[in-house]
Order: sequence, then structure tokens, then C-alpha cells
Amino acid sequence: MNAKFISIEGIEGAGKSTQISFIQQFLEQHGKRVVVTREPGGTELGEQVRELLLMPRETGMSHDAELLLMFAARAEHIHQVIKPALQRGDWVLCDRFVDATFAYQGGGRGIPAARIQTVSDWTLNTLQTDLTLLFDLPVNIGQQRVVKRQQQKDRFEQEKADFFQQIRDCYLQRAADEPDRIRTIDASHDIDTIQQQLRDILTGLLAS
Repeated sequence: MNAKFISIEGIEGAGKSTQISFIQQFLEQHGKRVVVTREPGGTELGEQVRELLLMPRETGMSHDAELLLMFAARAEHIHQVIKPALQRGDWVLCDRFVDATFAYQGGGRGIPAARIQTVSDWTLNTLQTDLTLLFDLPVNIGQQRVVKRQQQKDRFEQEKADFFQQIRDCYLQRAADEPDRIRTIDASHDIDTIQQQLRDILTGLLAS
């Protein structure tokens, strides 16, 4: 059936949301049925967990609680949405997946990668993306874009610049470690240039 699983990653302000509809349209134009989803979220339970995770709060949240909530939502997401879609032969396009957890809860929060990997192995049970598109740009540019949205910042967006720098560094290290799976897009370019990069990468995936 040649179904493929694609995730979209990047720091806040990297422009992921802008490109997801382009990717969906490109794949559908090439005859693929595409399920678009997101993390945390994607299911009724996942969306409720998303609210818990993103809501600004005075009392904070422990890093371990944050990690386990992410994986709880992911377990439901895989069971209800991702695996059934792939089994039908649909392509899955997900706004963030497990790489985000290694970047945000690992790089950003400082949870050891080995601990995250243990929970990941249990939850994913060998499931992995066929392609991860990492939209990369300097942290200061990303933060400027977030400010321009003129909307209330969520719990993650309110973090300091060094938090996002650690996330970016972790993403780039993962891309360096897995260059065949994780393809880095320079998100500081104009939209036309970015979309040409996407066409080239997706054309290769379609031919695989």
C-alpha cells in the first residue's frame, strides 16, 4: 500500500502550520489520501491533554508529569488515528511527533534522553516516521514571529530564549544523527524557496 508517515517539527515560529496545507495538497495532487493530525492532540483525549499542557498556569507542572502526559496523548493517538490510517494505506501528516518530545522535554527541560527513549520504545513499539521535516531558523527570528501573531502565548511560548536554543540544538543534533529520516528545511527563506525544497524532498519520498 506504500503508506507513509510524515512529521513536521521545529521551534515556535518556524512556520510549520503555514506549510502543512501545502504538503497535504502536494501529496493529494499525486494521488495520496492524507490524514492530517497533530500532537499533542489528534483524538478527543489528546485534545484535552493538549489543553492541560499548553494552558499557562501559576503553579507550574513537573517535568516528569509533562513528559508522561505527552506520551499518554501519543499512545491514544497512535492507537486511534495513526496506525489505523497507515493500515488503510493513507499517508499520515502529523504536526509534531516523538522528535518534539526529545527536543522539548529532553533538550528544553533537561530530561535524560535515555529516560525518554525507554517510554518511547514502550509507547511506539517500533513505529517511526518515514520522513521528518525539520523547519529550522534562529531562535530570535522565531520569537519575533510569535510576537507578531498578537495572541496570548501558551505555556511553552512563554519560555525564555535559552529554552528554545536548547530545543533547536537538540533538533539539529537529531537531524545530524539521522539524516536519511530527518530533513532540515531553512525556514528563514521566503515561502517560494521553502516550498521548492519541500517539492524536491517529497518527490523523492513518492518515488521510494
